Amino acid sequence: MRRKAIALIPLLATAMGLPLVAGCGGEANAGDGTVTVTVGYQSKTINTVTAGTLLRSLGSFEKELAALGARDGIRYKVKWQDYATGAPITAQMTAGKIDIGSMGDFPLLINAARGTQLRRPTRLVSVTGYNLRGGLNTIVTEPGSTLTSLADLRGKKVSTSIGSAADGTLVRALQREGIDSEKDIHKLNQQPAVGASALQSGSVDALSQFVAWPGQLAFQHKATALYDGAALNLPTFHGVTAREDFAKKRPAVLKAFLRAQITATGYLHEHPVQAAEKVASATGLPAEAVYLYNGANGIASFDPTLKPRLVSALKKDVSILKAEKLVGDVDVDGFVDDRYVKAAYGAGYAKQLAVTAPAPRSEVWLKGADRTRAFTSPARALHYAAGQGGRVRAVYVPDATTGTLWYADHAVWVRDGAGLKPFVTAATARAYVTAHPGARQISYATARAKATS
Repeated sequence: MRRKAIALIPLLATAMGLPLVAGCGGEANAGDGTVTVTVGYQSKTINTVTAGTLLRSLGSFEKELAALGARDGIRYKVKWQDYATGAPITAQMTAGKIDIGSMGDFPLLINAARGTQLRRPTRLVSVTGYNLRGGLNTIVTEPGSTLTSLADLRGKKVSTSIGSAADGTLVRALQREGIDSEKDIHKLNQQPAVGASALQSGSVDALSQFVAWPGQLAFQHKATALYDGAALNLPTFHGVTAREDFAKKRPAVLKAFLRAQITATGYLHEHPVQAAEKVASATGLPAEAVYLYNGANGIASFDPTLKPRLVSALKKDVSILKAEKLVGDVDVDGFVDDRYVKAAYGAGYAKQLAVTAPAPRSEVWLKGADRTRAFTSPARALHYAAGQGGRVRAVYVPDATTGTLWYADHAVWVRDGAGLKPFVTAATARAYVTAHPGARQISYATARAKATS
């Protein structure tokens, strides 16, 4: 790797006051012989819940370890550590203090680079949630902002978390518009919560962040979507990384973790509303925002398998981080290790590897309901919701161009000869109207009225 690029990576940890010296994780405690397994996760990055928040609430890992302990005679204990982003998880992993962690695709590459640099290599062992178009990242502005397109960001202050997937979306989106993210905008490196506060206070003009921040802020009427990451049509995902020395020393424990992740994934698929409620209870996030991403037709698709399309996308991400001098060359093929998740799945791995997410559908969530109702068109969803009065908790509709699910009352609506079409952003709606003579933008109230007439 290039020393100039690599040398900057430890700054991500140093800035947080995290150690870079080796520690011990996954080792026997003094005295009683208990093996403590330390898991780093991001509770509010809800695309990782099957390896973090939901997994923890279900107790799936602890159950797997209890079964393993009954077989090998070892007592296991899980230590959960919650972080806002992937950077501190990487710092603690390379210090030997976290055994297993989950984070987004761009932080995963930094994780790989840091591990190689510090001779504490890590391995990508599974995926949590993904979106094949990139819809997990969104650029938002404050409600009522005069900014209506990426071009309007020239000279403006934009908050993001440098080195995150959301930063990658910002850089790529601006590049396509001929805008240099380093020279043409004022980019602020901020934690998601800090950036959200900065947007509300007016100290920044826009915020580029990952799940669940954009959806949460939109639901709370604190933000409006400016750019849908799915417009890039490039896959983005979150995954699970493990220290190589830990994986080699305790392969049965890692297999137990991945089996627990598979169990949590199955629960999310079978009980999407209950899963959203569990995550909301644990994080304080609105359940409606959690469901937007993690629901039956949510923006995120959950599947632990390491799909070739996602690995290919990871390789394309390297150039973005190299340009920001956060990594040098990264051996992605050497970083990806599917042996453990294959062992956890058994004979069913190849079949699951071939599964991809179906096209999203509109949904209506009624108050008190333990299941949503899906519809074949946004108009049908609006028609049904109109007849439910105050019983409606949320209505979700997929963007007519990107397929990204969004709240019906926050979507931009267009009517043409083909019917009602929702869009996440005004820019996408304008592009559709321009390309389709006779189409025109309408209000949400008008869309509801048309759907019920």
